[in-house]
Amino acid sequence: MAWVILVAAGLLEVAMAYSLKMSDGFSQVWWAVSFLVFAVLSFGALAFALRSLEVGTAYAVWTGIGAVGTATLGMLLMGDDVSAVKLGSIAFILIGVVGLNLAGAGH
Repeated sequence: MAWVILVAAGLLEVAMAYSLKMSDGFSQVWWAVSFLVFAVLSFGALAFALRSLEVGTAYAVWTGIGAVGTATLGMLLMGDDVSAVKLGSIAFILIGVVGLNLAGAGH
């Protein structure tokens, strides 16, 4: 169950980052409010997941989902540049997160 909550926390981090961008420097009130809501929910879910998961692995998964999800969202929906370097970097993040999970699987 902790892993499901951790994945949800990572997806909430993506929503948080999207809301932050859409808030236009907090000048768009509803987007700013949604940023705060998603931030509280994301950190709360991470805190709950940390009750039973290793901090290093959980934090890496949480930030990995956030980084990969936000970069992908930016490229697909927000007109961010797409390049081989960006795509390769996303792959390295995913490899690192999987590697941390495999390293912690025996514990």
